[in-house]
Amino acid sequence: MQVRVLGCSGAIAKDCRTTSFLVDTDLLVDAGTGVGDLSLDEMACIDDVVLTHSHLDHIAALPLMLDAVGSRRTQPLRVHALRATIEALRAHVFNNVIWPDFESIPSPEAPFVSFHDISVGQVLQLGTSAPKLIEVLPAVHTVPACGFAVRHATGGAHWVFSGDTERNAPFWDRVNALDVAMLVIETAFSSREQALAERSLHLSPEVLADELSHIDPGKRYPIYITHTKPAETEEIMSQIETLAGRQVAGLAQRDIRWLKADGILTF
Repeated sequence: MQVRVLGCSGAIAKDCRTTSFLVDTDLLVDAGTGVGDLSLDEMACIDDVVLTHSHLDHIAALPLMLDAVGSRRTQPLRVHALRATIEALRAHVFNNVIWPDFESIPSPEAPFVSFHDISVGQVLQLGTSAPKLIEVLPAVHTVPACGFAVRHATGGAHWVFSGDTERNAPFWDRVNALDVAMLVIETAFSSREQALAERSLHLSPEVLADELSHIDPGKRYPIYITHTKPAETEEIMSQIETLAGRQVAGLAQRDIRWLKADGILTF
């Protein structure tokens, strides 16, 4: 199984695309602006989208992708999200004001998109040629949100994505019970903006260190930092490296990496 990093930035700028991951060829995890790097054929191969939450940087490309390839599909694109996320999409995006209601286009019987409720703790099986199990993990954000743990249906370790979150003990309780191949976790703001991070329920380097200290001591896997604000990316990574160099609990002896768009994660 592989994860293609389409976008992993907390905002846009040159070479910065917002959150979106393509798992194999048929599953999209979040639908940020990185989706725009896919060809029409690649977009048409996606059968399922799982969304962490309703914020624009995670859903911006969904309506545009549907417009681009909806007519090429023989079945609706299945979008799986928390009920609050689906309600937000219906009310504020697919409302025939901001964008057409693709739940009823070209017809209610054969729409371009169908929405499917998920809940924390649920395990979905998605995909046909390469079935995957996706567990819905808890997240703590300003809107209802979740993360995901993904593995091949036949077994193996998990790719774990925190989604947008702040301090989140239940997340670590579950992650420590999983076989983890790698963790992708957000750190949106630098230490200089820690108050803003706390207000917006995002992580900063010191809080990241506190969170990573919840990982069982015997667990070892790569940890990729995502969702950094473009103006602060270098500062954030420098601060994380400094804390790790000081052997701060949570970061000491951890394999910390910066996630980059266009990368391929294989597990």
